[in-house]
Amino acid sequence: PGRAPSDAARRDCRGLARAAARLDGRTMDELLAEALDRYGLPAAWDEVIMPVLHAVGRRWESAGERYIEVEHLLSWHVSGALRRVSAQPPPHAPGAGLSLLACVPGETHSLALEALAATLTRQGLPVSMFGAALPVAALVEAVRRTGPDAVVLWAQSAGTASPTLVARVEAVEWGVRGARRRPAVLVAGPGWAGPVS
Repeated sequence: PGRAPSDAARRDCRGLARAAARLDGRTMDELLAEALDRYGLPAAWDEVIMPVLHAVGRRWESAGERYIEVEHLLSWHVSGALRRVSAQPPPHAPGAGLSLLACVPGETHSLALEALAATLTRQGLPVSMFGAALPVAALVEAVRRTGPDAVVLWAQSAGTASPTLVARVEAVEWGVRGARRRPAVLVAGPGWAGPVS
């Protein structure tokens, strides 16, 4: 935070934004792969991918439905690049517990959570990524069945963030009687900032 992007990162942003505006999927794939190789996943996300996603989002908001195809295509290619980064993970770190990642019900924006999943996977940490809009009953069942050490719940907007859901997931137990465990529940995303209903 607060760190100005390098000249190279700014050039990479402009190139990716131009490719997205042209709906040039092949060039987007090449530029995303180069940025991920050059900066590593967290820095590429912070300094290239997110700025371009924000710029495209702002353009779509001001241009109406005319620019939504750019946002959708860019998001698809970013998602693919993140999956490719984590396609061949290193061996699991010894003693590392499972992290379960899911968007809260009603939340369809999952790219930041996909970036977290790819980052954790590249670190050798086991991850179960459930993606967008996981229903409450399915989330509770997944926690009960997998027994994760941590559950990360993503909310992009305050309208989807739910403290009641957090409490429900925190209450899920598994294991033998007398040695039952519960997950650490972490909330992520701008939806959790400020007052939450």
